[in-house]
Amino acid sequence: MASPKQMSRRSMFQIGLGAAVGTMAGTLFTRQPSSDQTCEMTPKQTSGPFYPTQDQADKDVDLTIIKGHSERAEGDIIYVRGQVLDEECQPVAGALVEIWQANKWGRYSHQADTNPAPLDPNSQGWGQAVTDKEGYYGFKTIMPGAYPASSNWVRPPHIHFKVWRRGYHELITQMYFAGQELNEKDFILMSLPKEERVKVIIALESGPLDAEPGARLCRFDIVLRQVRRD
Repeated sequence: MASPKQMSRRSMFQIGLGAAVGTMAGTLFTRQPSSDQTCEMTPKQTSGPFYPTQDQADKDVDLTIIKGHSERAEGDIIYVRGQVLDEECQPVAGALVEIWQANKWGRYSHQADTNPAPLDPNSQGWGQAVTDKEGYYGFKTIMPGAYPASSNWVRPPHIHFKVWRRGYHELITQMYFAGQELNEKDFILMSLPKEERVKVIIALESGPLDAEPGARLCRFDIVLRQVRRD
């Protein structure tokens, strides 16, 4: 099995979360699902006003660089890895995982965003992956910035997720970062019961690739609810 350092950037970040990414995710995070386990549902969150409404040519799993650009997005690199599971902790293969986020300065590449913070022409801002046979997905992106939602409310750094698979209920949620002071002041995050918040606040760890000093890693597992047919 190839190690992460032996994998090329091209193979790691092809659209659809190819086999190399799935192998890396499976190597980093090993779980043996058991039929007597149950997994708690991932809390729902709002999609916000900036879900992409205009298609773009590049929406692969590497959000740090846009095809045809020579420079990468501004900001600290993070890798987001995880596994999509059902209520019995069984992996969900072939699920479409979408993420969208603000850039380093807290600005979305969206026509409705009136934030005066600068746009980043090299920030992809939106990506899609398909889970592998073990339910794993992975993205490379940058740490998003905080931004003002109103005159008395600043949203903490977060990444939006939308997950869909036939036979399961679509899930829209948000992932937050542990240690952010703004988390405790965020109306959307605080609207969740305390026991639900811990499911969407994720710790950053050391990055997976020695070749990228300073890169951080976070794991966000997602649990979908199956559609029941009586």
